[in-house]
Amino acid sequence: MHYRRLGGSGLMVSALGLGTNAFGKRADRQASMRVIDTALEHGITFLDTANIYARTASESILGEALRGRREHVILATKAGLPTGDGPYDRGSSRHHLLRELEGSLQRLQTDYIDLYQIHTFDPETPLEETLRTLEDMMRSGKVRYIGASNYAAWELMKALGISERLGLPRYVSVQTSYSLADRTPEQELVPLCLDQGVGIIPYFPLAGGILSGKYTSAESIPSGSRADTDPNFTRFLQEGALTLGQRLSQLAEERGCTPSSLALAWLMAQPVVGSVIVGATKPEQLLDNVGSLELELDAELLGELDALSEATRYGKPFAVYRL
Repeated sequence: MHYRRLGGSGLMVSALGLGTNAFGKRADRQASMRVIDTALEHGITFLDTANIYARTASESILGEALRGRREHVILATKAGLPTGDGPYDRGSSRHHLLRELEGSLQRLQTDYIDLYQIHTFDPETPLEETLRTLEDMMRSGKVRYIGASNYAAWELMKALGISERLGLPRYVSVQTSYSLADRTPEQELVPLCLDQGVGIIPYFPLAGGILSGKYTSAESIPSGSRADTDPNFTRFLQEGALTLGQRLSQLAEERGCTPSSLALAWLMAQPVVGSVIVGATKPEQLLDNVGSLELELDAELLGELDALSEATRYGKPFAVYRL
């Protein structure tokens, strides 16, 4: 496993991270435990979850799995997206964040979070309120680093400016959809993060499995796939993404590797990227993705991948989650 600093911070994260959105939903407790064990055995130390994943089950499963080995991982969670229908069940106000942090700590069976992330920008709460709340969390020892997620470039820069002006903690990372199927962050977010020392943590690095080559058409859905178990995912099966997945599979076959490994290796070659979080519902999927760490991309191959995916720099984001 390779490890790298997250943005301009001193926090070291594994180049490949484990996303746990499926735990407690598409992967039951036992299957999730096997995936976590496999991840740790292969040096994956960055584990990413959120308070809303599988209605809190993801955090609970992680907390149980990490008993006795909490100090060996970098644990990241999030808050901000809706947890219910009430007026206090969303956003990044002091009221909501303090409540959600305590809930996450209990479920994760820990007394601190390594990276606490605001799940999306809250247009109704002043950024200063959010950042001062996060500062208090850090001073209490319950949070060590802070990050953002689903922030537009101007929103992230505004937050960084407020932190600098008021001497408040800075976001060290931002999560965004980023992959060969979605290079829209390269227009504004990537240059900003390179300039400001903020690490990008890509989610949907395989476009939900489209870049793995498993989907050949919107009508041909493999049994057990994400689109099969989560019908809402079919909205992502657009012609452009599916065609890209097929062309990537052809290129991977020519190069003697899997399309998943090729897509992940391309992301890890981007200087702005900290840890690439991949989800898995069984160990075999995770082991396939671990192979990306050994894949070396020469200038010719990088050029082919850039040309193959150039159009995705200027389209719509593959996914974005907002209040």
